[in-house]
Amino acid sequence: MDEDAAQRQRLKAAVHYTVGRLCQRVAADCDKEISKMAIAAIAETTFRQCDIFAKDLESFSRHAKRNTVMADDVKLVARRSTALSNYIQRKSEELASTNQEQREKRKKNAVKRKSTDMDINTETTED
Repeated sequence: MDEDAAQRQRLKAAVHYTVGRLCQRVAADCDKEISKMAIAAIAETTFRQCDIFAKDLESFSRHAKRNTVMADDVKLVARRSTALSNYIQRKSEELASTNQEQREKRKKNAVKRKSTDMDINTETTED
């Protein structure tokens, strides 16, 4: 087995494990049982969908002549699912808001430092 195939198998195993844990949690919350076959089917579907998403993201960024996947690419992939699209849009707005707040804080801190530096320079030149 070559390195790519081995990596793919490890990813598949990780997805299967995570789906299994999520299914166990949901089943416990609902007081139901989920068969191993159902978990395997959900895991396989999830893995295939992630593979499709990855290829689409790569295509969108390449089409835009970029090497980096951007948030807009992710929004474009999610457009097929209203719930996923709405969730990603909300998260994107939250991130933008947080980034804006951080920029404002950095700007205020920079102004304070500049003011403090100017005060120190003024005191030094007065001596």
